[in-house]
Amino acid sequence: MFLFLVVALAVVVTATTLAVVGGGDRPVLPDAPPDRLHDPLPPHRAATAGDVESLRFPPALRGYRMGDVDDALTRLAHELAVRDERIASLESALDTVRADAARATLLAVRADEEERGGEREAKEREPGGPQDGAGAAGPDERREGHGWAGPGEAR
Repeated sequence: MFLFLVVALAVVVTATTLAVVGGGDRPVLPDAPPDRLHDPLPPHRAATAGDVESLRFPPALRGYRMGDVDDALTRLAHELAVRDERIASLESALDTVRADAARATLLAVRADEEERGGEREAKEREPGGPQDGAGAAGPDERREGHGWAGPGEAR
């Protein structure tokens, strides 16, 4: 009886070893399915609103796989942070451009006012200018040559 148990034990050990190690070209145990499916968000570009709307997680035993959901949310949070940073930098650049344009406009207006003020002072200093009273033109004389006519006058 002892010999029978030893032979039976040897047969079981040999069969188990062959089953585990394999006895041919094909594996005995099939490959385990991956824990996670492919990334549903496109890896080569930023996610769009359509990508997020079409995002569906495969159901697991009790809901969804937390790893899939966590990875998707982490990626979306990163992309939103990058976009917020870009928007802030563009708004800052726009504010700078607007401030520079306002300063340039103000300087141009001041320069124009100073130029006109200098022309008035030069006319006042000319002999026979408005300060002398001599040669001051009346309202009708000032209109001539300027391309506009007073009431009742033809061009």
